[in-house]
Amino acid sequence: MRNSLPSKPFVRVRAVKPLDGHNVQVTFTNGTVRNINLEKYLHGPAFEPIRKDPEMFRRVFIGDGRTLAWPTGADIDPDVLYYDLTPAWMERAPEHTP
Repeated sequence: MRNSLPSKPFVRVRAVKPLDGHNVQVTFTNGTVRNINLEKYLHGPAFEPIRKDPEMFRRVFIGDGRTLAWPTGADIDPDVLYYDLTPAWMERAPEHTP
């Protein structure tokens, strides 16, 4: 049985340019260009140095899989950015019922 939902285009990052604060300009592989505030994505231990150090934030580059990545090993999935999905840290763990 096929899923009746339309499939989303496969979009990855073609270019990234750091802007002021925690903002970046991202060019996606389909040609879409967006200015995105990454603040809501920069949570958890992996992103702490990026969040706290503007120079580290500005070292953003295109990583394996065409993600936004930093020298610390942290990265952000381009689907999350392109489709404005909920960051993983914001998703609640399902309640455990006995």
